[in-house]
Amino acid sequence: MKDILLRSLSGLLYVVLLIFVLTSGSQHALFALFFVFGIISLIEFKKLIQLKSIVPYFIFAILYFVFGYWQLALNSTTGLVEATQILMVLTIFVELLLIKDLFSHKTIPLFATKRYIITTFYLSSGFVFMVLIANFYEPYNPEILLACFILVWVNDTFAYLIGKNFGKQKLFEKISPKKTVEGFLGGLLFACIASYFISKFTDTPNFTFNSWLILSIIISVFGTLGDLIESKFKRQAGVKDSGAIMPGHGGLLDRLDSMIFASPFIYLFLRILQYVS
Repeated sequence: MKDILLRSLSGLLYVVLLIFVLTSGSQHALFALFFVFGIISLIEFKKLIQLKSIVPYFIFAILYFVFGYWQLALNSTTGLVEATQILMVLTIFVELLLIKDLFSHKTIPLFATKRYIITTFYLSSGFVFMVLIANFYEPYNPEILLACFILVWVNDTFAYLIGKNFGKQKLFEKISPKKTVEGFLGGLLFACIASYFISKFTDTPNFTFNSWLILSIIISVFGTLGDLIESKFKRQAGVKDSGAIMPGHGGLLDRLDSMIFASPFIYLFLRILQYVS
């Protein structure tokens, strides 16, 4: 009972803090929160891949302040549109390679150069794109980022409940034995249902129900892949959780892995939607 209470309280604190900042209307509060989240996640991830260098912290700070602060806090994209697109392409390319490694029966190669590439174009840039999603439509409108987190939570919750009660076919048994195909499909279904209600209660430019529906599919698919990739990193490291900052839940990276991985694909979808509108 004590463990359940502790798990519930730590999870509630995380959700309340995130919702409070995303609904506060303060760009600087969001920027500061995700900077702290990024540093903590980077600390946890570096332990998983056994990287002791402090260089990734400098790279994260540079990317976050140049791409995040300039466009979010200063509300300016001057000179950064092309650079952001290049960062997006590099990030998606690296994540596609991680997906390839996921389907390999071997371990994810972690030679020195690849560790820096992964910390830069998987983790650090993931936080950059989360911040950019909140400022994609001017003026500052973080409700789309909040909606993305809600879709992640709905997907994860129903994937767990349906997988636990009805799951039979394993999704990636050697990486995450508890994940099932039925759970994945259940999470996807309820995320799609949630997208309908989100479309009714949000007023985001160029967003129809179809837009939210596509976004829910992107989040479910790439969020699940992000969760599985982090699970493979943890399995290689021989640990259950990425950290212990959230009692009963593990590390902060365990809570953010889906959004970190899905964020560049979400940003790409927003760019495509903007282009065709």
